Amino acid sequence: MDSVDFVAVLSRWVHVGTAIVLVGGTIFLRFILMPAAAQLPDAEHTALRERIMSRWKFIVHTGVLFFLLSGFYNYLVVTRPLHKGDGLYHALIGMKILMALVVFFVAIALTGRSAATEVFRRNARTWLMVNVVLATLIVAISGFLKVRPLPAAAEDAPAVTQIQPELPSRAD
Repeated sequence: MDSVDFVAVLSRWVHVGTAIVLVGGTIFLRFILMPAAAQLPDAEHTALRERIMSRWKFIVHTGVLFFLLSGFYNYLVVTRPLHKGDGLYHALIGMKILMALVVFFVAIALTGRSAATEVFRRNARTWLMVNVVLATLIVAISGFLKVRPLPAAAEDAPAVTQIQPELPSRAD
């Protein structure tokens, strides 16, 4: 295995591993921890939330960094060259990237402390659910794109298509 293959494999492992940690952590927070913590008295609930979010914040920020680095490497270097001319692939990847940016924003807002993102923290159950749904859609798109065969048109499409204007012939 040459160095390019190793980097591609490592980048994929980082991307998938980060998804497992962040999506799994979000599901745990939303469906296990929040309902259990809701039974605590308000003061204990608030203290627990602050302790958890201060630790989760590091994981979220590191994960977003890993996602951005590995995701753009995987797209630009590994998969994009294989999908020249494949409109469906690029449309779905574009949707996936946009949804991921929303997930990143919401996750960072939920772990933040600024007054501007307080609305997210006040409605954490809702916003965690939004992230779970978006992450599920992202994983579904990724899974589809991973097993979808290349269309024949994408395999044969030239990298750049140039249209030559037809010049009128000169009649002598």
